[in-house]
Amino acid sequence: MGASMAMLKGANLPVPAPAVRVELGWRSGAGVPDVDASALLLVSGRVRSDADFVFYNQPEHASGAVRHEGRKTGGDGVTDTVTVDLGRVEPAVERIVLAASSDGGSFGQVPGLHVRVLDAAAGTEIARYDSQDATVETAFVLGELYRRQGSWKFRAVGQGYDSGLAGLATDFGISVDEPRRPAEPPPTVPSLTVPSSAVPPAPATAPAPASAPVRLSKVTLTKDAPSVSLSKQGGTSGAMRVNLNWQVRKQFKGWGAKLGRAVAMHGDLDLDLCALYELTDGRKGVVQALGNAFGAVNQPPYIHLDGDDRTGAVSSGENLTINLDHKDRLRRVVIFVTIYEGARSFADLDATVTLQPQHGAAIDFSLGECTVPSTVCSLALITNTGSDLVVQREARFLVPERGVSPQRTIDYTYGWGMNWTPGRK
Repeated sequence: MGASMAMLKGANLPVPAPAVRVELGWRSGAGVPDVDASALLLVSGRVRSDADFVFYNQPEHASGAVRHEGRKTGGDGVTDTVTVDLGRVEPAVERIVLAASSDGGSFGQVPGLHVRVLDAAAGTEIARYDSQDATVETAFVLGELYRRQGSWKFRAVGQGYDSGLAGLATDFGISVDEPRRPAEPPPTVPSLTVPSSAVPPAPATAPAPASAPVRLSKVTLTKDAPSVSLSKQGGTSGAMRVNLNWQVRKQFKGWGAKLGRAVAMHGDLDLDLCALYELTDGRKGVVQALGNAFGAVNQPPYIHLDGDDRTGAVSSGENLTINLDHKDRLRRVVIFVTIYEGARSFADLDATVTLQPQHGAAIDFSLGECTVPSTVCSLALITNTGSDLVVQREARFLVPERGVSPQRTIDYTYGWGMNWTPGRK
């Protein structure tokens, strides 16, 4: 298939692929708000329940058809991706609305805002819509996938809200745990010509709220507020995904050798996400790619490494899964990252850690700047308090002594007391 045409608002195109990646994209920079992608599965213009809302705190639909894959940074651009397996969408679902919300500003401050629909298997672009006229909106319906005569189509919508993700979600029938702003005059949003199918009809009767409203909050850990209780964020069961995403900084003060090293780093940088664990029965060990110690989700240590990714920002980074259904068996876990090859330190990397419980708010933090010749960094410490798991941001860049491995360095720092032998992958 050749390159797709950029779409005008209201235009539609057939979607010939059985599964698609929907990429929400924008240009990063100083003063640009945080942007997040979401999807709503609609029947007669509304969700059937809060479970039909897929976003950062509820990343997978129960049908398995729609997943929020998360954010990637590359070059000067950022993408947040939702995947849709059209063949698995329940027959009752007529439309999947593809939305964006901004945090810390309006979409008028977000340059290059666009949505792309890609064939999930081939990677070819099926459709692209660039938003041109955003001003005060803090939530945006960029497009929608909809059924027409037995097949799927994509429509460019471009409808904005100035009431944020909460306003957009509430309009489609979601109950949220954050109060809407008090009643006020209608917003002065530019009038938009939108196809009638893109606007949810007013319900004849308000839907019964679900037992637990959807949480829209995210938790960002900082030096000043470094820890959070998982149960307070609703993360008490199911799988928790731990993601490390990185990119190489482009701004260098010295050109010469430092730039040459950075270019080499970008080509074959291999970071390894790892975890030291101690179980409540006293067993200790490590989950890592080295020695193929990938762990397991449904048996001890209830921690699994999802493989070994050498691309960082190009793909989804490195991922660990922790089974919170067995959290009572975990005494403590240190999540850490080592440089296996491709660089001498973390100095030129921007890295972000996200812990995404299956049920509950996402927890994220950045590692900050590395100013020492570090090849191993502890990311987070997860501790069982007896009634809860507490996540603490560590972000400690460690410098191994000569002849001491990164793993042994973490062991010494956190007092694990294990015996180490050389390993390879």
